Amino acid sequence: MRAVVRRVQRALVRVEGEVVGEIGEGLLVYLGVSSEDEVGDLDWLVPKIAGLRIFDDDEDRMNLSLKDRDLDVLVVSQFTLYGNLRKGFRPSFNRAASPDLGKTLYECFVEKMSAELEKPIPTGRFGAHMEIEAVDHGPVTILLDSRDKKY
Repeated sequence: MRAVVRRVQRALVRVEGEVVGEIGEGLLVYLGVSSEDEVGDLDWLVPKIAGLRIFDDDEDRMNLSLKDRDLDVLVVSQFTLYGNLRKGFRPSFNRAASPDLGKTLYECFVEKMSAELEKPIPTGRFGAHMEIEAVDHGPVTILLDSRDKKY
C-alpha cells in the first residue's frame, strides 16, 4: 500500500458537486492499493500515519501526532499511486489492485484508522471522479509504502 500524506489546514472532496468528505486541520491521505497488498499491510500503515509526529508543539517543532492534537484525517482512494512509467510516457497501472481488492482494502484502512483514532473518518468515494480542495500547512508531505518501509 502506498500513501501520500499531506498536512493540511483544511481539505474537502466533492463528487458531482456534492461535498462527501471534509476536515479542518489534520491530514489528507491519498491511498493506493497494489495487487500484492493484503490486510497485514494495514497493521503497519495505519499506526504509522496516526502516529506521525508532524504537527508543531509549543516550541514550533514538529513533535506531535494526530492523536496528540485530536485532529482529523480525510482519506481518498488513488490507484494512480501505482502508475508505472518504465516504458514510454503513458502510465501503466498493471500493479494497482483490482477494483474489488482495492475497495475492500481501502474500506478496511478507513475502519482501522477510525478505530485507531476513535472517531469517524471522512472519505472520498471509491472509484468516483473526485474534486479535492486542500490548503497545505507547511507544506509537509510524507510518502509511505508498506512494501518499502525505508521511506
